[in-house]
Amino acid sequence: MTYDLVIRNGLIVDGLGGEPFHGDVAVTDGVIAAVGDISEKGAREIDATGLLVTPGFVDLHTHYDGQAIWSDRLSPSSSHGVTTALMGNCGVGFAPCRAEDHEVLVDVMAGVEDIPGVVMTDGLPWTWQTFPEFLDALDTGHRDIDVAALLPHSPLRVYVMGQRGVDREPATPEDLAQMRKLAAEAVQVGALGFASSRLTIHKTESGNPIPSYDAAQAEIEAIARGVDDAGGGLIQFVPDLVAGDYEPALRTVFEVAAEVGLPVTFTLAVGNAGEPYYLDALTMVEKANANGGDITAQIFPRPVGLVLGLELSGNPFVMYPSYQEIADLPLEQRVAEMHKPEVRQRILSDTPAGAGHPLMFAVQAWSYIFPLGEPPNYEPDPSESIAERAQARGVSPLEEAYDRLLDDDGHAMLLVTLANFRDNSLDTVAELLPREDVILGLGDGGAHYGMICDASYPTYLLTHWVRDRPSGRISLAAAVRELTSVPARVAGLADRGRIAVGYKADLNVIDQDALTLHKPTVVHDLPAGGRRLDQTAEGYVATIVSGEVISENGVPTAARPGKLVRGRRPAPVS
Repeated sequence: MTYDLVIRNGLIVDGLGGEPFHGDVAVTDGVIAAVGDISEKGAREIDATGLLVTPGFVDLHTHYDGQAIWSDRLSPSSSHGVTTALMGNCGVGFAPCRAEDHEVLVDVMAGVEDIPGVVMTDGLPWTWQTFPEFLDALDTGHRDIDVAALLPHSPLRVYVMGQRGVDREPATPEDLAQMRKLAAEAVQVGALGFASSRLTIHKTESGNPIPSYDAAQAEIEAIARGVDDAGGGLIQFVPDLVAGDYEPALRTVFEVAAEVGLPVTFTLAVGNAGEPYYLDALTMVEKANANGGDITAQIFPRPVGLVLGLELSGNPFVMYPSYQEIADLPLEQRVAEMHKPEVRQRILSDTPAGAGHPLMFAVQAWSYIFPLGEPPNYEPDPSESIAERAQARGVSPLEEAYDRLLDDDGHAMLLVTLANFRDNSLDTVAELLPREDVILGLGDGGAHYGMICDASYPTYLLTHWVRDRPSGRISLAAAVRELTSVPARVAGLADRGRIAVGYKADLNVIDQDALTLHKPTVVHDLPAGGRRLDQTAEGYVATIVSGEVISENGVPTAARPGKLVRGRRPAPVS
C-alpha cells in the first residue's frame, strides 16, 4: 500500500489538548488515513524530525468575502497555518444584493472594514444577487484554503427592505417573514449561520450607522428562526462592549438563542482602563450556559490595535489640514517635505479638522501608542509608549510621533493598543484564555487593509504565549486546541481540527524553535492597485490543505485545493 503523503517522525499535537507524541501521519484522498508508526511509503514524504505536526488552524472571524472572489490566496491567514476561514462576520458582506444596492454595500464595507471602494468596484464582478448565487460564485473559484460563510444581516436587511432598511426603519411583519425565508434558504445552500452587529463605531463610509445597528429583537429572532428552519447554525454578534452599552444587545441575542436553540459567539474586548465591563458580560455568559445555552466569547490574544504610518490609512496628523496639503504626494516627496523645518513647524502647530472624529481618539492616545519594529512587540513595556518616550526626550508627544513616523525613510509604523491592554499588559488576556467559554478570534483577515493586520495571531499565540512570554504561558497542547478543534466545533465543522483517522487532512508542519513573526509590510496587490498590510512568518515548514501542500518554508506552492465549505460537517464515523 502506498499513501499519497506521509509525514514522518514529527511531534504530533492532536488538536484535542492531548499530550503531544512522536509518530507519523499518512494521508490518502485528502483524508488522514493512519496515525502512529507507519511502515508503508508515501508518494510524497515529509521528514518532520524535530518538528511539530498540528491540525490546520480554523479562523472564526474573517472578512474574506471580497478577497475570496478576486484572489486565489487568502493571505495573511494562509501564511500563518490557517486552513479554514469563516467570513461574513459583523453582519456585513456582499450578498444578498440587488444591482441597485451595490453602492450601499460598498459604502458599508468601506466604512466598517476599511476596504477602499475602488477595490470593491474593480474587484467584484457582481454576478450574483441572491445569497445562493454568491456561494455559487465562491464555489467556482480556486484558492489556497477552505472558506465558509455566514449570512450577513445588513445586506439581508437592505435586500428585503430597500431604502427602508438602509434608513433603519422597523421591519414589518412581511419583512420579517421574508428575512426568515431567505435565512433558511441561505443555510440550506451552505451558510453556517448568520452574523449581526450593534457596535457604535461600525458606520458606513458616509458616516451613518450600518443597517443592522438597532434592529429589533423580533428581527433577530425572525432570522434565527429561519436558520433553525433549515437545520440550525451559529449566531455571530458584535456588541458595544468597550463602551459599556453591551447589556441590552447581548440580552436580546442571548434570549433569541435560548428561545430558538442556536449557539452564539460574540466579540469580547477588554477596555484598557475604566470599568471592567467584560466581567459583567462573562457573568451573562455563565448564566446563559448554566441554563442550557451554548455561548462563547471571542477574544483576541494580543492588543486589539491599529497600525499607523505615512503609507497607511491613519496617522496622528491624518486630519490636520496642513498635513492633508501634502498627504497625496508620493511617500518619498512627502517625507522630504516633512523634514523641512517650516513644514514640521506648520504641522505641529496645526489642529485637526473635525477633532471630534472617533479616529482622533485612537491616533493620539499617546500612552497606548508604540513604535512597531522588527520583530514586532505586541506587549511592549509602558516606557516605550510615545508619551513616555516624549517625556524622556523633553519634547511633546506630537513631536515624538512626528519623528518616529519619519524613521526608515517614512516606512515606520506605530501600534495603537486600542483594547486588551489593561494596565499596560496582557495579564487580563492571560486570565481569560483558559476559560472554556472564551475562544480565539477577531483576526479580521481580508478587512481593515490600511490599518489592521491581525490575521497573524496563530503565530503570535505559538510564539509569545507558548514559547516566549516570561509568565502566564499556556501549553503547546492547549494553544493548538484553541486554534483547531475548539473553533471547528463552534463553527459546526466537526470533520476537521484534529489529527485522527478519517478527519480532513488539513495539517501544519512547524519548526517551533525557528517560528518568527515579522513586522507587517505594505503590498499593492489588491484590485485597482490597492494597498494592504500583509504579514509573514518563518517556521512553517509546510501547510497542507486536503492533503496538498499549499506552502513550503513560507513560500506558496501552485496548489489551490481550497473549497467552499457548504454547511455544517459531522465528525467522521469511526
